[in-house]
Amino acid sequence: MKVRVAYGLGTGAFDPGGFAELVDGLESLRFDSLWLSERLTGPAIDPLVGLAVAAGRTTRLKLGTSVMVLPGRNPVLLAKELATLDRLSNGRLLPAFGLGAPDAAEHAAFGVERKERAAIFDEALPLMRRLWTEDDVHHAGTYFRVDGISLRPRPVQDPPDVWLGGRAPSELRRVGRLGDGWLPSFSTPVEAAEGRVAVEKAAAECGRTIDPEHWGALVIYSGGPLPDRLRAALEARRPGRDPSEVVPAGLDSLRERLQEFIDNGFSKLVVVPATTADPASAVSELPALAEAVLTLEN
Repeated sequence: MKVRVAYGLGTGAFDPGGFAELVDGLESLRFDSLWLSERLTGPAIDPLVGLAVAAGRTTRLKLGTSVMVLPGRNPVLLAKELATLDRLSNGRLLPAFGLGAPDAAEHAAFGVERKERAAIFDEALPLMRRLWTEDDVHHAGTYFRVDGISLRPRPVQDPPDVWLGGRAPSELRRVGRLGDGWLPSFSTPVEAAEGRVAVEKAAAECGRTIDPEHWGALVIYSGGPLPDRLRAALEARRPGRDPSEVVPAGLDSLRERLQEFIDNGFSKLVVVPATTADPASAVSELPALAEAVLTLEN
């Protein structure tokens, strides 16, 4: 099992003026990849635009979306955009998709009804894979219609592996049916291991298997004691769960948590600082973070 440690920005505020320097730092310190999250109604930078900028400044850093919302997008246009980004970055794209945050404002921004998100997702993703691999694609579904499209340019990867997020039982079953990898967030290592069993069961029922290298986790951490605001948000999101079990505090605790994920068979680990609004601080902290976590790689 190859362990790879990546860096993510999450959905919080980040001054775009410091983005280029952050990307350069990740490349020079040899983090595996950069993952950008999506929140239309929040301050996070757009993941596709941000990853395109990162692709132009780097040669080895892989480029992930953590996660990109699929319902509410035209799958033909998105397949074209992602294929182009994979081609221009020489095959460094790591697409990860989800249903979107459980927030009414987000659903309204994407123009989808909450009850329709899952059905749209289940139709769009297989269609995108066909567009990446087939010529003369025809599709007449409930939400999308395609008549004789041959998408160009094709991605370098044939096709890109698609990662899915989510922890709910229905989401785990979807990973088993449709995903090439799983990237949960706000999960403990034990919860992730339990979720993996459910995903593998769902995959087996569909005659599929998940590559042993395609189990990951997005791990949010705090550089020091958990701020009261973050603690309150975690208590609301995971009621009954000690926030420190979900978000480690300090680099030593982060390293220990990552090792627990590794011990449970998870090898793609995306570390996300809880606060990244100040780009100068984020960049200055990278060397210490790299020293703490990149030595876990093999």
